[in-house]
Amino acid sequence: MTTVITAAIAGLGLGAGLIIAIGAQNAYVLRQGLRRQHVFAVASLCCVIDAGLIALGAGGFASLLQAVPSLPDIAAWGGAAFLGAYSLRSFHAALKPGSLTPENGEAPGANLRGALLTTLALSLLNPHVYLDTVILLGGIAAQYVGTERLAFALGAMAASAIWFYGLAYGARRLAPFFANPRSWRLLDAFVGCVMAAIAISLVISQLSG
Repeated sequence: MTTVITAAIAGLGLGAGLIIAIGAQNAYVLRQGLRRQHVFAVASLCCVIDAGLIALGAGGFASLLQAVPSLPDIAAWGGAAFLGAYSLRSFHAALKPGSLTPENGEAPGANLRGALLTTLALSLLNPHVYLDTVILLGGIAAQYVGTERLAFALGAMAASAIWFYGLAYGARRLAPFFANPRSWRLLDAFVGCVMAAIAISLVISQLSG
């Protein structure tokens, strides 16, 4: 039971670290929340997309293990290297923080269809989303088996849901916070710490194994 909870927390932490960043998708969700336009639909679609990609990554890597038994080790070292680089990028961003205001987002759709199409484009036309969810999260999920892998994936999905719904519905209160570069400095520093901690844990687990 403890290992399942630990896996869920690891997924939650990694998912949160990957999703909390200044980007077109988050800017659009924030703007929709500020304008109160199709807030639930946009946030829900973002969550569904993330959940599907995370499930694809976790499930896909599970089937590949039969053909490539060494894949978990390769994924672990690759994930550790990527996370290490990601943490350095986050710490660098913390030194030069940006800001996020409604004007930085994409133009919202005039209707529900337009809003959903814009959300799909911002979510799926970004190559980094596949690296983060399918490859990185899927590779690390392969370190777990059975219910632990499921718990890790659900933890990552929960992080996505908490972030998107929180950002969308808390937009009016969060707007002044995100407009302040100091706030993004703290967030980027937090992301850097999460990424570095998980990278170190992966290296330790590989060396001890």
